[in-house]
Amino acid sequence: QVQLVESGGGWVQAGGSLRLSCAASGRTFSTDTMGWFRQTPGKEREFVARISWGGTYYTDSVKGRFTISKDNAKKTVYLQMSNLKPEDTAVYYCASTSLPITLADRPQKYTYWGQGTQVTVSS
Repeated sequence: QVQLVESGGGWVQAGGSLRLSCAASGRTFSTDTMGWFRQTPGKEREFVARISWGGTYYTDSVKGRFTISKDNAKKTVYLQMSNLKPEDTAVYYCASTSLPITLADRPQKYTYWGQGTQVTVSS
């Protein structure tokens, strides 16, 4: 069993930065693929970034602005978001899966989810 708790969301003006954290409990954190997803009302949950020992992947719209990282000792995954845009406004979720990073490309591939944290970017 894995429990995930996100924090770090909030309100920021366009161009600003936020860092999201996701603290995990469970015995397989170091080997899991960890992902960040986001969702706005009426839309499907979309992939943002993912990380494992195999590397990192980003959706095109956040490349060069967001950085995902992982601290296995603290069992925490981070999403550093810079140069934020109004279109980044969403509820952000972290998730974990035992699948390798190359297969963990969609929400359906993830087993455990956090409760989400709201990010609001004003123009």
